Amino acid sequence: MSWWEAILLGIVEGVTEFLPISSTGHLTVVEKLLGHTVDDPSITAFTAIIQVGAMIASIVYFWRDIVAMATAWFRGLFHAAARSDKDYRLGWAVIAGFIPTAVVALALQRFIEGPLRSLWAVVLGLVVWSVVMLLGDRLGKQNRGEDSITVKDGVALGLIQSIALVPGVSRSGATISGGMLMGLDRVTATRMSFFLGIPTLIASGLYEAAKEAKNIAAGAGWMATGIGTAVSFVVAYASIAWLLKYVSRHNFTAFVIYRLALAALIVALLVAGIVTAV
Repeated sequence: MSWWEAILLGIVEGVTEFLPISSTGHLTVVEKLLGHTVDDPSITAFTAIIQVGAMIASIVYFWRDIVAMATAWFRGLFHAAARSDKDYRLGWAVIAGFIPTAVVALALQRFIEGPLRSLWAVVLGLVVWSVVMLLGDRLGKQNRGEDSITVKDGVALGLIQSIALVPGVSRSGATISGGMLMGLDRVTATRMSFFLGIPTLIASGLYEAAKEAKNIAAGAGWMATGIGTAVSFVVAYASIAWLLKYVSRHNFTAFVIYRLALAALIVALLVAGIVTAV
């Protein structure tokens, strides 16, 4: 893999990881257009590692929130009075949300890495979840803030997050729209999506990176992988800041339109034979 390909894929990962537009769908299409195959172990490893770069960006961006949650959580374990703290409940909600996602991911790993790797699955995920996002944006009451989040909310969002194992759905798209349907306001749903994503995607990225690391040297190479990861970190940090500002003022209609346009583009590429489905 050349350095410019690594930079391009790092930009794609950084921009799309946290926006509700499916990072998997974008990376799959771009990798195919560059002549790579998605079942190439070295490409799988490269993608997993640059994803960790985006996750580190979210940790850096939200480090104050993470420290507050961790501190409140540990304090609440030993002092009952501290359990009324919002951050204590948020900490438990994030833990509760991570568990069902991890269980589903491990249970369905072979299916995810098999039939669901088709670009037709990406198209289906983009279209179907665009409808769900629109419903969440229009029908959700959006009258709940972070102080109302419970462990039950965390479990529900974790189960919803597991739907994003289907390429094209988008992890952030699933959790944000799910949160809004549960009554969370846009900013709270978006922040909760980030909090749930930190343990989920770091665990996923490290697992895949450890499993496929041996293929890096023979494929993309450590230099290209390092460049892609660094670019992913920088771009993802900017993407997080932009998204939080955007959702405080706008709804998700623009993202829905973009997702449908992307689905149409992928169908056109498939029909024209420019890219293959698998």
